[in-house]
Amino acid sequence: MIDYIEPILYIGISQSFFAGLLVATKKPVTIANRLMAAWLFMICIELIFALINSKVLEMYSFQFITFTYGPLLYLYVKFMTDPERKFNWLSLLHFIPFVAFFIISVIFRSEPLVRDLRSFFVADKFLSLRLIYGFSFFLSITIYSSLTFLEIRRHQKNLRNLVSYTSGVITLSWLKIISISFYAAYFILFILGGLNMIGNYIPFDPYFVIFFFIAVFSFAYSFYGIKQPVIFGQELILNDINGNKKEITKYQKSGLKEEQADEYLKILLDCMEKEKPYLNNNLSINDLSSLTGIPRHHITQVLNEKYGKNFFTFINEYRVKEVISRLSDPRYNSYTLLAIAYDSGFNSKATFNSFFKSYTGLTPSEYREKLAGSSGS
Repeated sequence: MIDYIEPILYIGISQSFFAGLLVATKKPVTIANRLMAAWLFMICIELIFALINSKVLEMYSFQFITFTYGPLLYLYVKFMTDPERKFNWLSLLHFIPFVAFFIISVIFRSEPLVRDLRSFFVADKFLSLRLIYGFSFFLSITIYSSLTFLEIRRHQKNLRNLVSYTSGVITLSWLKIISISFYAAYFILFILGGLNMIGNYIPFDPYFVIFFFIAVFSFAYSFYGIKQPVIFGQELILNDINGNKKEITKYQKSGLKEEQADEYLKILLDCMEKEKPYLNNNLSINDLSSLTGIPRHHITQVLNEKYGKNFFTFINEYRVKEVISRLSDPRYNSYTLLAIAYDSGFNSKATFNSFFKSYTGLTPSEYREKLAGSSGS
């Protein structure tokens, strides 16, 4: 098997090394980019070790570098979604399993611990150590894949208070897909490895297939990661919304008086009617704050408490009203629904269809047909 996997190892080593250099020198220099570069360099090191381990000499008993993948991916998301977050020593606690198994691997380097998966359950003095390693490995991949997925979901939910549009650049959907695929690939390999442990059911060694997947994920991760800019730049800090109690506490400390909140709401509604800022496809809460002179956090508070909506819903409902207005105007009869939607401020067909159906109870096509039928009769 190693004869077939060797070219992949060489490709993976070259790709991850040069991608790591590109990310490490990427401007602006951020903690998130440094974490991504570290992830890519760790992949490079593991692929080099795998090549040496199989061709030259036995370097380790366990794959200990794998215990860095989950923590680095999770921390990358944390620092990407909050550019102002500071790295502290507590973040290093995520790497305790990596350090522990590195030490174990060095101590037992010359011992035949996991050289053949078919002997994994052999009742020798290292069986308990192998079981602990296998369980820890599975637990690490599962926990950090789940945490990464949940962190991205939380970020995407929080975006609804900050922007009026959707984009892969800010939603990190690409990273969510990679996270899910990463876990799915390892889960399949766990199953294949299990089948190989209990019997010779697999015609190849899953151990080497792992490096194929690692090389593929390294390419995907670096391809999108190199293009990923800092979300919103340094001027916008995302505040996690983990529950009503925390949100209420934050608003109570905002110092916004009832009369001022009512005045702010009137200013916002007047601005929407007269200035129509929602026609800007990439309108953010910062843009509306600059236009109205209302602090960003007060816009969020007023919309949530006084209007019962988040920023995303507030803006896109105005866009739906604009679409409805244009559909009633004969001048737009020759326009496609999507052209009208984009001209009204939407930048996504899915968002347009979803909001229009939610607001009117009809799809855009059904609404236009109903409107045509009414005017014809």
